[in-house]
Amino acid sequence: MNRAWKWLLVLGPVGTLLGMSVFTFIYARGHSYFTDNSEACINCHVMEQQFNAWVKSSHGSFTSCNSCHTPPGNLAKYMTKAQNGFAHAWAFSTGRFPENIRITDRNKDVTVKACIGCHGNVFSHPAAMEGAVEEQSCLMCHSDVGHSTGRLR
Repeated sequence: MNRAWKWLLVLGPVGTLLGMSVFTFIYARGHSYFTDNSEACINCHVMEQQFNAWVKSSHGSFTSCNSCHTPPGNLAKYMTKAQNGFAHAWAFSTGRFPENIRITDRNKDVTVKACIGCHGNVFSHPAAMEGAVEEQSCLMCHSDVGHSTGRLR
């Protein structure tokens, strides 16, 4: 096999993967995820119900999706966005995602810490909530505050 064919065998798959990645990033409006604009969350039509509920919720007028779903600090925020973005892209590209979207344990922890960050002054000992099991976390009683279905109003 001559040298040109060897290069083609190596670079062909790399180029194909790179091309598919660029296409997917452009098609999915990937640039919008570098902003704090909550409308980026509805790039995927499966998030429309959550977005519409958030707009109507008590948090919709003064927070963004990132306020609750990413940790503070740019590095942590964009690492979380990258991790979630890859997981979401993989799930939607392969069709392997639950019909009823569920939050991961890692993202639950981020969300509970965000609750404590804003509402910690409500508790006498908010630090006790960090690392708590779900039965003891904010989300046990307030699971639909950010995406209210009307149960808590």
